[in-house]
Amino acid sequence: MALEPQPPLKVEEVISWMKDRWGVSYDLQLIVRNKCLYLQIMWGYLEQQSFPLDENTYRNNLNKVVEIVNRIGQSSIVKEWIQTVPQKPRVGRALTLPLKGNGCLDEFIVGIDL
Repeated sequence: MALEPQPPLKVEEVISWMKDRWGVSYDLQLIVRNKCLYLQIMWGYLEQQSFPLDENTYRNNLNKVVEIVNRIGQSSIVKEWIQTVPQKPRVGRALTLPLKGNGCLDEFIVGIDL
């Protein structure tokens, strides 16, 4: 059974979903643990005075994350999760979503460079 293609995520829409939910642009990171890939919404955000990245670097990093999510076919799951996750990131506590690959996850875990 073939999977239906999912519309790819775009950086602008991901930022828009976060701003709609929480009013800020949180940092997203991909984490590898025990050969599993996780998407995390971190507690730091672009509009924060102490945030270590400028807007350009933030968008470039977010683009890398979005590209990998799209390549492993998880765009719809990530979209739904960002729009419905009941929690909010808090200092020291990121929100975490385990990602499932479409058969090529090992390729991304080995070659992941974020």
